[in-house]
Amino acid sequence: MAAFKNSKFWNGVKTFFKNKITIMLLFTALFLLIYRLGVFIQLPFIDRDFYTDISSSMFGFLDVFSGGALSNFSILALGISPYITASIIIQLLKMDIIPVLKEWSEEGETGKQKLNQLTKYLALGLAFVQSLTLTVGISVTYENTLFIAGTDVTPFLFVYLAIVATAGTAFVLWIAEKITKRGIGNGTSMLIVAGILASYPEMFSELIKKYLTEGGGTAGNIITFFVVLVLFLVIIIGIVFMEAAQRKVPIQYANRPATSTFRGKHDSNIPIKLNSASVIPVIFAGTLMSIPTTIVNFMDETNTTYWIKQIFSYSEPIGFVLYMMLIFVFSFFYSFLQMNPENMSENLQKQNAYIPGIRPGAETASYISRLIFKITMLGATYLAIVAAIPIVMSLIFDLPASFQIGGTSLIIVVGVAVETVKQMKTQKQEKQYRGFI
Repeated sequence: MAAFKNSKFWNGVKTFFKNKITIMLLFTALFLLIYRLGVFIQLPFIDRDFYTDISSSMFGFLDVFSGGALSNFSILALGISPYITASIIIQLLKMDIIPVLKEWSEEGETGKQKLNQLTKYLALGLAFVQSLTLTVGISVTYENTLFIAGTDVTPFLFVYLAIVATAGTAFVLWIAEKITKRGIGNGTSMLIVAGILASYPEMFSELIKKYLTEGGGTAGNIITFFVVLVLFLVIIIGIVFMEAAQRKVPIQYANRPATSTFRGKHDSNIPIKLNSASVIPVIFAGTLMSIPTTIVNFMDETNTTYWIKQIFSYSEPIGFVLYMMLIFVFSFFYSFLQMNPENMSENLQKQNAYIPGIRPGAETASYISRLIFKITMLGATYLAIVAAIPIVMSLIFDLPASFQIGGTSLIIVVGVAVETVKQMKTQKQEKQYRGFI
């Protein structure tokens, strides 16, 4: 026994589990597993067989975000979606619409915590309203056949189900917060990715069934199947390349002479990512487009519902254009929110730094603003193209509807993966520096 404890294998196991990154990965995996198990716990009093039949193609992008919890009518049915919607609302309101929120955004870490807390409360309020609307809407549309036979359908039942679903959303927010603090990556993004990846096996199963099984395995179907796979691979490579692309703006310090021997400190720069908004524009745009179409799916087919589907379904021409426009709008909105030219100019002045050939102050802010605009235009175009390719391809080759969602969500998956790898590298470097010190 003593020989085993002193063996290289046992020492390697102990070293592995003492590694901070390993612990963070295991913590993240555990909480994602708990989240996935919750997806299969259905709300009480619901007729599972009936609901599964009517929900197969009802929720689209929102169901992907919840990892199938919405189509299962799980206690986690709404997932992280209310928090995303609440984030959009808070981001808009703090742009000089509500002065208090703007003040909080300028208070540093304290203000950030206040805004985060307000976003959570708003998310829970939205979760209650959405879940209540969902249960009442389906029940009225299908004349109470949603529930198990013999269930006493009263207003209290709908409120009870809404409270349970809201508690599920609160639990998801708690999981996201724990992953952010103790795990790898941003908790909200990791939960979204977990839901998206959970939908991929079914999507590829549909592709195989359509082109290889039911399609009879003809040459044309086989070629189409492999074209789709190659397309996915190209999108992944393109996203990884574009997410790493950045423009470095050179800066110099007034208190450091040009002949300084400390060249590493003298040759400083401000890195501006090509896609500084990351996957946020796609998430926001997809969420906003899905909400109206989800609501009208519970209504009878009328001229109004027809036009709502035409406007908000990105498989339709009008909806497709609107989807591209929303990606552009949110790209610019979030990029300038992340990198405020006035604040950047002010920080440079405080550090006695300047951009060569540009005067400090207003001229520097104007230069940075123009630069961010040009870079964001390229970044937004890249996001729009990547989001459009699967939609266009699905229309050309008559691909399943899940491919449109899967292709668009691929931006989110790869984008979050790239950011997570960067965080892991940062953690590793931090460990090396501490060991050196």
